[in-house]
Amino acid sequence: MSSHDTAIYPIEFEVNGEKRTIRVRAADILLYTLRDNLGLTGSKSGCDNGDCGTCTILVEGLSMKSCLMLTVEANGKQITTIEGLTNSPVQNAFVQNQAFQCGYCTPGFIVNCEGLRNAHPHADEETIRVWLESNICRCMSYEKIHNAVKNVFTPKK
Repeated sequence: MSSHDTAIYPIEFEVNGEKRTIRVRAADILLYTLRDNLGLTGSKSGCDNGDCGTCTILVEGLSMKSCLMLTVEANGKQITTIEGLTNSPVQNAFVQNQAFQCGYCTPGFIVNCEGLRNAHPHADEETIRVWLESNICRCMSYEKIHNAVKNVFTPKK
């Protein structure tokens, strides 16, 4: 390991509406900084290579897999984790549609769908389907998850 890898960098960012200043190594991954340094364990480690989506967070309102982001890249950014989403329409739809089984993937799906709401507030069926492809549910709750998300975007009569 080179001395550059062990260098400590101060970063400032906003996490769930709270300004935070921490010191990290250049190689620290944001997922583990959130979990280990800040105690925000809602984002999970599933694959550590960006395939499963259990670590999804919002960076400046857009979905990002935190296992693929260095903590230093978050400097100056606004980060939202599942812990920062309270009374979200997506969360409510997941509960109403029982769109979960074990719950391991649920925070990542919910945060990703909040990103969908931010990026495509009037998402159609195809956009929802494509967006959901970035997360994996090993319990196979896809139909209920799709229905929950579709209900968020369906105009109420």
